[in-house]
Amino acid sequence: MVLLVYNAILFNLFIFWGDIWDVDAKALVRSDFLLVYGDVVSNIDVSQALQEHKQRRKMEKNVSVMTMIFKESPPGHKTRCEDDDIIVAMDGKSKRILHYQRAQALKKLHFPMNIFHSGSDEFEIRFDLLDCHISICSPQVAELFTDNFDYQTKNDFVRGLLVNEEILGNQIHMHVTRDGYGARVSNLLMYDTVSSDMIRRWIYPITPEANFADQEGQSCTHSRHNVYREPGVSLGHGSQMEENVLIGRNTVIGANCTISNTVIGANCVIGDNVTLDRAYIWNRVHIANDVKVKQSVICDNVEVKHGVVLNEQCVLAYNVVVGPDITLQEGTVLSMHHPDEEDDEDEDEFLSDDDVGYSKDKTKQKVFNPAEVGSEGKGYRWKSSSLDDTEEDELAECIWGLALNPDPESDSESEVSEGSHDLGSHPLLKKWAPVFKNYVKRPQDQMDCLASMEEVFLERETHWAALVKVLMSVYQLEILEEEGIMRWFKQSSTTGKSQQLRRNQGVRFFKL
Repeated sequence: MVLLVYNAILFNLFIFWGDIWDVDAKALVRSDFLLVYGDVVSNIDVSQALQEHKQRRKMEKNVSVMTMIFKESPPGHKTRCEDDDIIVAMDGKSKRILHYQRAQALKKLHFPMNIFHSGSDEFEIRFDLLDCHISICSPQVAELFTDNFDYQTKNDFVRGLLVNEEILGNQIHMHVTRDGYGARVSNLLMYDTVSSDMIRRWIYPITPEANFADQEGQSCTHSRHNVYREPGVSLGHGSQMEENVLIGRNTVIGANCTISNTVIGANCVIGDNVTLDRAYIWNRVHIANDVKVKQSVICDNVEVKHGVVLNEQCVLAYNVVVGPDITLQEGTVLSMHHPDEEDDEDEDEFLSDDDVGYSKDKTKQKVFNPAEVGSEGKGYRWKSSSLDDTEEDELAECIWGLALNPDPESDSESEVSEGSHDLGSHPLLKKWAPVFKNYVKRPQDQMDCLASMEEVFLERETHWAALVKVLMSVYQLEILEEEGIMRWFKQSSTTGKSQQLRRNQGVRFFKL
């Protein structure tokens, strides 16, 4: 987490979201505090937001418990990724947040009617804001977070307070700024964006030569075209550092290399005729001659042998060896940990002594695939974040097509209803159950899953009778819990059509 020192003096305490439970348990909070994620990079001056927060608290004590900081950032801006897309409804005069919703991949947006009956005559619905993940909080926030066990993230907390505002009497306000920089390094795309912005000096005074991390012995010089060099760097004849390049200490670069928009860590060795473009190379990496790397991440102690080509969005994890003379497709991820190791460890907990020996032998049989890492390579290819076409279609069918008749040619309601009796043994549902269980863990995850199912059924009224079978199936497969389904059923802030769906005979039967 990077925040300017002049912000630090305004508060007695900085808290990361993951530490908030411990902070409340130890009674460390007695005044307003700044709450951030650990991967936030920002130079925003929060003094104005703090003044507004204190003024509201002075006028109505214990009512406004949080002030969230947003930055004006239109859709498509480089500091916004799809994960950051949000819709915010606010009171135009008081800046009170009335509705907060993540808009990722949503085709339709639903606003509860009660926000339009809040007593305000001026509303704003905004999609041009970036949540900087910086919040000014009153001491009650830590207590509320602890008292409500289903608040696992900031989004859970914000939604929970907005839904229960009338009961708890707590309000959340917002501060919008046009100045400064605030972004969260939440994925590799944002890692690339924030790193690039820092090298281009968009986050001034947080710049590489400022040694903002306060690491002993770290220093670098800044020259034209945003080229940064730490002590001990050796650059071979004919090699060019074109622009936006940072090279760590004691790194050796061979002859005739072309380097642009790239970060190279300490104690690396780069061979001859190497091309690096938007590459992020960590410490103690060895790259041989005639290698090309484009928009990829290479972690510590990796060796890239002669003639290797890394296309966009590749990741080489710690200690991987690649090559020689192999081209990695876009999005390839290689690791020294086999993809099945985690599952094997879980299975070993339930094995007998004889079975454990067999499991170890099975692990020893795992070998590196030369087609994936090269003839001298070491590492295992992990599945890319995107599924292949067949699996993607199957997953989509499993998520969105459970209520449909197994025969796609059937359209009649009677045939659909008849086919729905076999949903409990739907092979795709069983196949993808482990995937669902991996992502549907928290109470809010279950509500999100049920909301997605509800959206699909609302568009297919002739299939409503099958909803009870789907709910029963996901319950029996332990994907959803009874408490989550009951909580979804009792939701009051829904549309008339949603209420009609819940009154469907099948759902009523499930409730009983």
